[in-house]
Amino acid sequence: MAFAVGNMPAKAALPRSMHTHAGYARSVAGGSGKLGFSKAVAESTFCNKKAKTCHRKAPVVQAVIEKPLMETSTARSVSSSIAAVVLGGGAGSRLYPLTKARAKPAVPIGGAYRLIDVPMSNCINSGISKIYILTQFNSTSLNRHLARTYNFGSGVRFGGDGFVEVLAATQTPTDKEWFQGTADAVRQYAWLFEDIKNRVVEDIVILSGDHLYRMDYMKFVEYHREQNADITVGCLPVDYERASDFGLMNIDDQGVVTKFAEKPKGKELDEMKVDTTVLGLDPEQAEKQPFIASMGIYVFKKDVLVDLLKKKYPGSNDFGGEIIPMAAAEGQKVIAYLFNDYWEDIGTIKSFFDANLALAQTPPKFEFYDPQSPIYTSPRFLPPAKIVHSNISDAIISHGAFLEECTVDNAIVGLRSRIGKNAVIRDAMLMGADYYESDQQRQTLLDQGRLPIGVGDNTQITNTIVDKNARIGKNCKITNKEGLEESNQEGKGFYIRSGIVTILRNAEIKDGTEI
Repeated sequence: MAFAVGNMPAKAALPRSMHTHAGYARSVAGGSGKLGFSKAVAESTFCNKKAKTCHRKAPVVQAVIEKPLMETSTARSVSSSIAAVVLGGGAGSRLYPLTKARAKPAVPIGGAYRLIDVPMSNCINSGISKIYILTQFNSTSLNRHLARTYNFGSGVRFGGDGFVEVLAATQTPTDKEWFQGTADAVRQYAWLFEDIKNRVVEDIVILSGDHLYRMDYMKFVEYHREQNADITVGCLPVDYERASDFGLMNIDDQGVVTKFAEKPKGKELDEMKVDTTVLGLDPEQAEKQPFIASMGIYVFKKDVLVDLLKKKYPGSNDFGGEIIPMAAAEGQKVIAYLFNDYWEDIGTIKSFFDANLALAQTPPKFEFYDPQSPIYTSPRFLPPAKIVHSNISDAIISHGAFLEECTVDNAIVGLRSRIGKNAVIRDAMLMGADYYESDQQRQTLLDQGRLPIGVGDNTQITNTIVDKNARIGKNCKITNKEGLEESNQEGKGFYIRSGIVTILRNAEIKDGTEI
């Protein structure tokens, strides 16, 4: 009989006079139940009958058997009991024309990222590895980005049960309508939470895909569990100036939500004042910010969520406006969780534009890089930006950009951007390009009377968003010189909303154009 273990060579057959005693050794974990290895060993004894002596050989390892895992780490078991649902949003009409050909979470931000990267990175940094993304409108580029960036493969990184799954709106024998709202989108896939794959899931985190913030969702869930809440609502402290822009909540001295009001004004606004020291603010800050506004993110007990969506309120389609207020009124325990840090809803052109330019400030209110919890995005393997004799101040210049003898001030310059000589980019956001054009290709386009991708020589751009792959010629002035608040000029390649000019994706702006 010959055998081999690992890199050990096979041994010759044992002589007849050898007596073998095989047995299992104790686990290297000392029988504690933790991961260990048991070794099957053979003790070999050789006897010389003439000399009447015996010699015992050292034990030979025959096999290494992995002992079953008897205990799981607390962190992993907690993470496995949480699933996140990221809402891809509706048509994104408030962000139009940036959402003309892409879903709202796929809109580029900060030069190299997309909006979806924020909740996805927060989940990963929080240890939440079971993630669903609900999509409906223009989801092709979003799906492509998710596949390239957040492919967990076999899930080994998260202990074998991590996943990212895109759930698109679809028609079934029981649901023949598209998503009618946030709650309806989750309702149509509520059967997944009862699936065998999610049998250990206890809580569901509902997230939005159009907010900019950095948050540890695990603390959010832990607070929810400590309070034994049915629903926990993430909320912000706000002052009088901003209060009317949000859905507000009233709470009692235990932090239990007692009342909701959607964008109240006047007397109704005064009635929504609360003592925010209950949630941890100091008295001075509580006096300045006497209101709490919903962030649009929630934690539900899984069983409570499924019951509310499928049995109690099967006709209600919105979480913030219908499901949660009705659940609180009928006795469900709804708790407020205070998030007292930077948070911005970037669901409109103006808020999107302002939040991007704020990234270029020194110091910025929000930074994409943080050593402990970075914001992730698709690896692109682009070269560093190249800047030739240019004046740059308060700007973010992304990978692969090429700037030549230009001025950039208070601006975001996106991936693969090209800015020509004597161009001035001020208070603007350039999203960049999806691909490079070689010098030969650029010259060929110019010879044909067409424009290469990028910004031409001597062009001025101010108070403007330039979408991807736009071609802007020489000697242009894009400044909204007439001061228009709204103007739909899609046929000419641009759109003005809230006084901000947006150059459309793939648009061509001819030499000498003034906007």
